[in-house]
Amino acid sequence: MTSTQIGKIQRAVRSRQCDGWLLYDFKGINPIASKTLELNGSVTRTRRWFYWIPKSGLPVKLVHAIEPDCLSEVPGGRLLYGGYLSLDRALSQILKKPKRILMEYSPGAEVPTVSRIDGGTLEMIKSHGVRVLSSADLVQSFEAAVSTRQIKDHLRTARLLRKFVFDAFKLVKKCILARKNIREMDVQKYLAGKMARAGLVFDHPPIVACGKNSAVPHYDPSDRNSKIVPRAVLLVDIWAKNARPGSVYADITWTAFTSGAVPEKYSRVYALVQKARDAAVKFTAAACRDGRKIQGCQVDRVCRKVIEDAGFGKSFTHRTGHSIGTEVHGNGANIDDFETKETRSLIPNTLFSIEPGIYLKEFGIRSEIDVFLGARAARVTTAPIQTEIVPIMA
Repeated sequence: MTSTQIGKIQRAVRSRQCDGWLLYDFKGINPIASKTLELNGSVTRTRRWFYWIPKSGLPVKLVHAIEPDCLSEVPGGRLLYGGYLSLDRALSQILKKPKRILMEYSPGAEVPTVSRIDGGTLEMIKSHGVRVLSSADLVQSFEAAVSTRQIKDHLRTARLLRKFVFDAFKLVKKCILARKNIREMDVQKYLAGKMARAGLVFDHPPIVACGKNSAVPHYDPSDRNSKIVPRAVLLVDIWAKNARPGSVYADITWTAFTSGAVPEKYSRVYALVQKARDAAVKFTAAACRDGRKIQGCQVDRVCRKVIEDAGFGKSFTHRTGHSIGTEVHGNGANIDDFETKETRSLIPNTLFSIEPGIYLKEFGIRSEIDVFLGARAARVTTAPIQTEIVPIMA
């Protein structure tokens, strides 16, 4: 974290009519703080630490006396504390003048990805006479925004993932024609190997779900490792990023059918999922083009309404999408008015997924794409996108 970056944060704090941003962590409970400050993960930090970024002037590091250099990577003055009484006195010194401060707090836990400050610490800070506001939008500005280089890298990864999905479909076809057994974990390992050899990394192997297993949104093949059989839905959800530091993820889901012709009952459900997906993209693109700010919850409602109006609302059991960054589930605004009420606005230079799904007793259908929101245009970064269930045996 450089002085230039601190200056950008301070301008953002002033634009929100706040007196400063108080970053806090204890044993990793607030990864946003460490990530924002770009702290070295190998440094020992066993005690509570605070980093105060005032709206102007020099930041202040508040650290324990036995770990005086635990924030040596960031600029600013330093205060040491030992016992809890000296910690309280140091906080009084820092918070003597500020009235409105930002922390990783979310009223009503509406945005759980930013709800990192425990209740007791919040009470301790408020006892010094300050009003604590949510840093959610500030976090999004500095954590979720991606660079031109990151987008270029993301596009390359997306192309590779799509190719690997179709390579997997070819493998399934070859095995079925040869009457050779192939199971979900065989395909999962095949995809993981492809990604590793291409220099990609991921936090979990891809989802490969056949038949009834496709009706479980976060199905893990190791649960059942079912055989992939003819005339069944086959869903593949795959995500990865380049191994280079700072790279961002791509995340896609394709649905196929292990036959040469897709029965109408599956095509009908897929068409509805596609309609909902495309409605969300159209709504987002129009708002961006017109210069209108929209919230993640609004995009979710547009998408969800299509499925609800068709009578499948109870079968769409998760949010419409999530923020994408250096982690597959990033800290930007999610596309969500179901699991949480995402009241943050979608901001320029951020990535997120659109992935509606319908999960029935016998099968599930999901289509997932990624969208980049620019200054005046939104574009799908995982094109070409799926327009019908892929008939593997065709």
